[in-house]
Amino acid sequence: MIGKIKILIADDHTMFREGLRQILERQSDMMVVGEARDGFEAVEKVKSLAPDIVLMDIGMPILDGVSATRLITEKSPDVGIIILTMYRRDEYVFEAIKAGARGYLLKDARSKKLIETIREVYRGEASLDPRMAARVLEEFRRLAEEAKPKAFAELTERQVEILRLVAQGASNKEIAEKLFLSEKTVKNNLTIIFQKLYVNSRTQAAIYALREGLVSLESVNIKPQNTDERNY
Repeated sequence: MIGKIKILIADDHTMFREGLRQILERQSDMMVVGEARDGFEAVEKVKSLAPDIVLMDIGMPILDGVSATRLITEKSPDVGIIILTMYRRDEYVFEAIKAGARGYLLKDARSKKLIETIREVYRGEASLDPRMAARVLEEFRRLAEEAKPKAFAELTERQVEILRLVAQGASNKEIAEKLFLSEKTVKNNLTIIFQKLYVNSRTQAAIYALREGLVSLESVNIKPQNTDERNY
């Protein structure tokens, strides 16, 4: 079991959970560590099972998938959450991403796409259904300016620390060493920071940090990043 991607399935439909489990357990690099029937159970099972990935339905009882995603990412930012839903309504996508989801896939997608998405998110990448990506990007651009004044307040203290170090030119490895974190945790936090601040590069994040007074102009120093880090 060592080295496998640990997955939690959160959906209120038993047959759908069973179907997903069968698909995932045929993959040599994946294992399903548990299932949840509602958002509250998903939050609790993340605490007890420590999955790498959560496949999260939006429309669940007791606690919906967006609220569950928000609670999980606040406490466990290194868990990659992928929203699986039948809904094509844009507002669900926007809210899920703002809550911290790093993937969004429609339930009618092929199983091959689901497997690819899980592996992408596990590597620290963000993944969106191609049919939704263009509309999501356009909406986030539209919301960017009006949201920025309050967006900074949504960062946790740890995320503020990471943002400050990014602005000072620290690499993911240097940030991890300074804050006693894993590089994967740093990268996952950066994904969330970028989503909350509506930025898509370290340079934009540094400018934001400068504007908010986290760093002085003299201390801002954006280094060229290794190709494997890309914008994060």
